[in-house]
Amino acid sequence: MPALPSSGPARRLAVFALVVCVLAVAAAVVSFVAGNLIGIAWVLVAGVSSNMAWFYLRRAKAERAAAEEQAQAQAQAQAQAQG
Repeated sequence: MPALPSSGPARRLAVFALVVCVLAVAAAVVSFVAGNLIGIAWVLVAGVSSNMAWFYLRRAKAERAAAEEQAQAQAQAQAQAQG
């Protein structure tokens, strides 16, 4: 069983949110090094995108678990119908 859920919309959104988080952290570092306080806004964007990535990753895992559970239930129903 893979550590990451299979590719789908939730996983794709998680990856996009993670990319935004990394870019926001880089922008915050550059802003603070340049002496701009706008870096505070970039830190907030990084926090929100990090939470979005976590949410979508958990959602994708839950969808995968539900699909596996449904497949097992169907397999059991077929086994009982044949047996």
